Amino acid sequence: MKKTSDNNRQSDPLPGGNDRPAEGTNAGSGTPRSTEGMRLVSYLIICLASAGLFISAGTIPTSRWEVLGAGAYPQLVFGGLAVMTFFTAVTSLRKFGLSMFPAIATDAVLWLRSRHLVIWMFILFGAYILTIPLTGFEIATFAFLMASQLLLAPWTPRSFALIVAIAVIFSFGLNYLFAEVFNVFLPRGRL
Repeated sequence: MKKTSDNNRQSDPLPGGNDRPAEGTNAGSGTPRSTEGMRLVSYLIICLASAGLFISAGTIPTSRWEVLGAGAYPQLVFGGLAVMTFFTAVTSLRKFGLSMFPAIATDAVLWLRSRHLVIWMFILFGAYILTIPLTGFEIATFAFLMASQLLLAPWTPRSFALIVAIAVIFSFGLNYLFAEVFNVFLPRGRL
């Protein structure tokens, strides 16, 4: 965006007054075409997720006291969101055309590389959620905390001792606290 004066600026998509990321960041080329391309990808993802949730909300069982049904409001919200993001994606495509896709691919690779720790944490958390029913809270939490802290913390003998202590306290210790003090039993697992 252009500045009209120092005191009177138009609204900018990013802090700093332009569509480009700060120098030295690995956020991609930062050109308006590639930035719009990444937005297009996010619009399409949100549109597809909203459409899926719209369909899923239609399966919510209704009771005899609800005129519209329990899924009416979620369907209204997700349907509206899907329609809005679809039209926004079409507008974005009309603005830059199909020539933005090479920039999208380049920027997507750079974006994924610059956020690899976040992606690994999502993968670890997904594995944690899937292993709780199998191994139980104690073992799954211990493994998740060990893996995530080893991924994020520096590898020194002192930090490794702290990582193990935190993992033991917040897995086995927390399970003991809930079972003995609160009389609440956390998932045990099948194994």
